[in-house]
Amino acid sequence: GCVGLKFFNTPKPYAEVKRMYVMPRFRGQGLAKKLLDHASDVAVSRHITILRLEAGVYLPEALGLYEKMGFSKVPPFGDYTDDPLSVFYEKHLDEVCT
Repeated sequence: GCVGLKFFNTPKPYAEVKRMYVMPRFRGQGLAKKLLDHASDVAVSRHITILRLEAGVYLPEALGLYEKMGFSKVPPFGDYTDDPLSVFYEKHLDEVCT
């Protein structure tokens, strides 16, 4: 599996999960959860407290995972615009960054 983050140094900095993928034969073993946990840890290590992502509406397993992991639906962010094929999520990371 893999996960990719992009960091944005905006007035309220955030990291975006740009890509996350687990090969089909390894799905169902909790690897996607571990990848998201790792992405959160990396963001916090860089003093980022917001994790965002855009996902396709036809990925029900992924959308369910994001919601179970504490992500909430939000309006489009950054350069994204409303798109009926996209869903946007955000998670505020619990760790306090100093």
